[in-house]
Amino acid sequence: MENMALLTDLYQLTMAYAYWKSGRADHEAVFHLHFRKAPFSGGYTIAAGLEPVIDWLQGFRFAPDDLSYLGTLTGNDGKPLFDTAFLDHLARMRLAVDIDAIPEGTAVFPHQPLIRVRGPIIQGQLLETALLCLVNFDTLIATKAARICQAARGEAVLEFGLRRAQGGNGALAASRAAYIGGCASTSNVLAGRRFGIPVRGTHAHSWVMSFDDELTAFETYADACPNNCVFLVDTYDTLQGVRNAIEVGRRLRARGHEMVGVRLDSGDLAWLSAEARKLLDDAGFPKAAIVASNDLDERTIASIKDQGGAITVWGVGTKLVTAFDQPALGGVYKLAAVREPGGAWKPRIKLSEQAVKVSNPGMQNVRRFIRGGEAVGDVIWDELHAPPATWTMVDPADPTRRKDMPCDATVQDLLVPIYRNGGLVYQRPRLIDTRSRTQEQLGLLHAGIRRFDNPHTYPVGLELGLHERKTALLLAARAHKATP
Repeated sequence: MENMALLTDLYQLTMAYAYWKSGRADHEAVFHLHFRKAPFSGGYTIAAGLEPVIDWLQGFRFAPDDLSYLGTLTGNDGKPLFDTAFLDHLARMRLAVDIDAIPEGTAVFPHQPLIRVRGPIIQGQLLETALLCLVNFDTLIATKAARICQAARGEAVLEFGLRRAQGGNGALAASRAAYIGGCASTSNVLAGRRFGIPVRGTHAHSWVMSFDDELTAFETYADACPNNCVFLVDTYDTLQGVRNAIEVGRRLRARGHEMVGVRLDSGDLAWLSAEARKLLDDAGFPKAAIVASNDLDERTIASIKDQGGAITVWGVGTKLVTAFDQPALGGVYKLAAVREPGGAWKPRIKLSEQAVKVSNPGMQNVRRFIRGGEAVGDVIWDELHAPPATWTMVDPADPTRRKDMPCDATVQDLLVPIYRNGGLVYQRPRLIDTRSRTQEQLGLLHAGIRRFDNPHTYPVGLELGLHERKTALLLAARAHKATP
């Protein structure tokens, strides 16, 4: 990714300036990126966006033209907002942070740190906005894709939302994230080239309408692209369109080619697909695919399947790439610990009248417990303290709810090293392997967690010691707040 250090909010730069001017720029800090609620009222979320984050970090520099622009900014008195010496400091700045993250394609849950940043507080602050921008959207789309693919029950899902996406960059990000979530291919040719995603596509209604009749349109298309014939059959009369496709399919077969299938883009998709299947089978095309589109999402797909629809490939666009029913993930980035050079770590906590918004202190990691091939719970723990001999999880929403984790479980800490002292140490996986990881992760979850309606809550909580330290900090902070 090109140098985009200015992909940030102004208040990150004003805070960085204040850290520098007060002599605190080199104080260490720990920040965590997490979300508070799973999207789409679902029971799980699929982490994504780490690869774009790495690309952005690899190009992180304040270029001369960036600094020239910052030098033009003024305060409300009309004077420069930043001292020249601060801009010189930014010019010399090179990342010196340690970053740990949960790999893309991992099933994650509320309050868990997806990314942990440790290092100079000025740098941790400057990374916040871009990390949230890149992780929030990609995670949202990967999760939506996983839900849609789950509804398709193993049948191929084609992502083709380029024309409805939120701009070109949004389209590319959505295509990549949708592939991580489980989509088999994309219509986005640039995404195919850039990320190695399989690309698929055929003709539109305009092709058919440009001819005097549908049969001629199909024949001409077959002459041009005999190895890519999926005929869009609903321009005029859908079932007659299927019959026309069959006629051209026979001519293709006589020339040594095979019709791939037909596409339905409107009408009663459950009934039409069943009728189309009968026509295709009776005509000797049992392997011809029936592709469906038309504002599909996971609930529509599940409904069509429950009605006996005969669709074998699902084309999903608008409601996937725009995350139609939830426009944002709502991820946040919170300070959790600070220390002066040579000093001890001091945990930090943010208060709120809403319990869900009270932050967690410390240097957090997530330990997942797996037994019998099933993930049975995740415990958020503090690496500033030694791991306990036995693990007890405390529900952050209800501290009276506790669960002892099984001693015979296989455990894994989800955060892995990405950067050390500003240098990349992570071996980036192939995108297809990240896609496979998503399926493996979903396979660890109980079916009740994966269901769409009233999903079971996956057990996630604070390690007992962390809970007790958080409670002490919370009580002390509230007491301080109450002191006149």
